[in-house]
Amino acid sequence: MDKKLIIFGANGALGRGVTRTLLLKDYDEIYLFAFKFDDSYSDPKVKQFIVKDLSVEKNVMSALFEVKTNEKTKLFLYSTIGGFYGGNSVWETEEVDLDRMINMNLKTNFFIAKHFSALVKKSLGGSICFTSAFTADHPEELKFAYGVSKSGLNYLVKTLSLEGNNINLSVNAIAPFIIDTPANREWMKNANYSSWMKPEEIAELVHSLFVHYNFVSGNIIKLIKRFNS
Repeated sequence: MDKKLIIFGANGALGRGVTRTLLLKDYDEIYLFAFKFDDSYSDPKVKQFIVKDLSVEKNVMSALFEVKTNEKTKLFLYSTIGGFYGGNSVWETEEVDLDRMINMNLKTNFFIAKHFSALVKKSLGGSICFTSAFTADHPEELKFAYGVSKSGLNYLVKTLSLEGNNINLSVNAIAPFIIDTPANREWMKNANYSSWMKPEEIAELVHSLFVHYNFVSGNIIKLIKRFNS
């Protein structure tokens, strides 16, 4: 059996932590997609590809065209793709900011879902996991554009999970409250970082979803706070 892993956004703060962890798992080939790469991997099973704007459908199609599959292949994809915008009320939010969040958090992942599904249809089966956000189902002030785009992503997850039953595709998302990244530490300098989710821990969770892909689907897994024990 051939197991292939695809990671979109492999060079971001979350993506690098996820990639380092998932490289140690039992995937036969790993495809990394990012706008740039700060790290290169000598492992022959790792393939790295530079991608352009993923809110353009043809760019997603070109990326996934690199993944070769057949009826004996299991395909797994984790998308870290997304972005944050906040700080303004609804009446202060500009159309350009709403469009940017829809493009980054929903449209890109819709194209990824659409064309990954086409690959799975030619394969033995597979699973996809997205990165949502806690605020998608728990509205907060000053996060309208971000929250509504992530809410749309959650609807995509649940719909594709139902439709995926027809092609042996499971679909889930993780929804962190906050992830321990350098940018977030700079934003909240006096926070208790030990309670924040670590990229490596998220990778282990995503891998677990993939291990049990044939019966775990349609879940938005909320990651609110970690504790040390």
